[in-house]
Amino acid sequence: MNNDRKILLHVCCAPCATACIETLLAEDLEPILYFSNSNIDSRDEFEKRLSCVEELTNIFRLELKIDDYCHDAWLEHIRGLENEPERSLRCVKCFNWSLGRTAAKAAELEISGFTTTLTVSPHKISEMIFEAGKQYVAFQSWNFKKKDGFRRSLELSHRFGLYRQKYCGCEFSAV
Repeated sequence: MNNDRKILLHVCCAPCATACIETLLAEDLEPILYFSNSNIDSRDEFEKRLSCVEELTNIFRLELKIDDYCHDAWLEHIRGLENEPERSLRCVKCFNWSLGRTAAKAAELEISGFTTTLTVSPHKISEMIFEAGKQYVAFQSWNFKKKDGFRRSLELSHRFGLYRQKYCGCEFSAV
């Protein structure tokens, strides 16, 4: 496939990525997955989710890039916002962290566009993610919730037998 058809896809988890990948492929794009999730509260959970993403890359025959796990640095990044509720400034700071790292990886790989699976979740406000992404020239605002994207992700993750977690990953959302 043409290099200009490549798009770096920030992947929060395999279940969310399923429908996003399907959508991008249907648009004749070549997603390269980028697992960047320092917000995840433990190395064990990080590895469990990564294992499912690796399984998904095999199913779709896609390339996977893996970011370093830097939970302590992520905690420093959101310091002072630990008690904020979900869908608040803490989440915006987390989106900035993930999108910033994805933008840097896209530039390193010389991929002209990137997006994120975060917009497929009904637990995330897509407009907040789009606003965070505006600071990055290469960010593309894909709202994967459209056309029943979340329902489709449930179907596909069930079909593929993927581990589906019950929280976004950070210790502050697990309560």
